[in-house]
Amino acid sequence: MKTVEIVGYKRANLGKSDSQRLRNEGFVPCVVYGGNEQVHFYAPMILFRELVYTNEAHFVHLNIEGEESEAILQEVQFHPVSEVILHADFLKVEEGRKIKMSIPIRLVGKAKGVDKGGTLVRKRAALKVEGFPKDMPDHIDVDVTELDFHHAIKVSDMKMEGLTFLDPKAAAIAAVEVPRAAKLAAETAATPAEGAAPAAAPADAKKAEAPKKEEGKK
Repeated sequence: MKTVEIVGYKRANLGKSDSQRLRNEGFVPCVVYGGNEQVHFYAPMILFRELVYTNEAHFVHLNIEGEESEAILQEVQFHPVSEVILHADFLKVEEGRKIKMSIPIRLVGKAKGVDKGGTLVRKRAALKVEGFPKDMPDHIDVDVTELDFHHAIKVSDMKMEGLTFLDPKAAAIAAVEVPRAAKLAAETAATPAEGAAPAAAPADAKKAEAPKKEEGKK
């Protein structure tokens, strides 16, 4: 897995006003957990571009005023409108200790159901896994080649050496679905049109009515 370096500076003040000031100046308020204590710091927002806006997972090399450590990005908070990074949490990692990470998914291959007119739908963008740092991949490839109509690849189908998948086993990762337009066309074809003429009476019924009309003649 690739590593991104984040250079930071320790925070003297931890209030909301100070955090907002840092954001206005182009910094991200951060905290790193693990070890003997948690450390509050801030780092230039531009350094987060390769770490956050990517479809791969990364380790992080933290350099906080000369104090260096290896970590992972545990959580990041965005502004709901502007999507500016508001805060970031890091967790120190040790090679001999397991960690939990969300690893991005890549769908590989062309599904059988797509060749038949179906639509491949991604149900999850990432999978949460647990394992040792050395076993963590940049991304997880999910082969959808054999996926047909009304079938889905689930978390229970995933197997990777050294990793434990933590999402619900029944959760779908990708599925092939019938396009909405095709569903509507099928439903329309199965529903009789309004005002349609009733079905003709069976021939035997017509014959049965004929003698009654004859009996009424004098």
